[in-house]
Amino acid sequence: MDKLSIYDAKAHFSEVIERAQSGRSTVITKRGCVVAKVVPAKESAWDRSAVLDEAEALRKKLKAKGRFKIADLIAAGRL
Repeated sequence: MDKLSIYDAKAHFSEVIERAQSGRSTVITKRGCVVAKVVPAKESAWDRSAVLDEAEALRKKLKAKGRFKIADLIAAGRL
């Protein structure tokens, strides 16, 4: 989910609408507080942005940096 200030949302309103058309939600903030949410008119089967947000949160929590090769993980017994 994207987060924009009122000023940025106003300046890039057409982009906010395009995001909604592609199934992504946008949160509008005023002085850092959430005041509105632009959501798609028709919810998709799954929320791609929510999945990406969860993956990013997990990456930050685990402090994973760089790329891992699956073959190396399998060899180390981690996958």
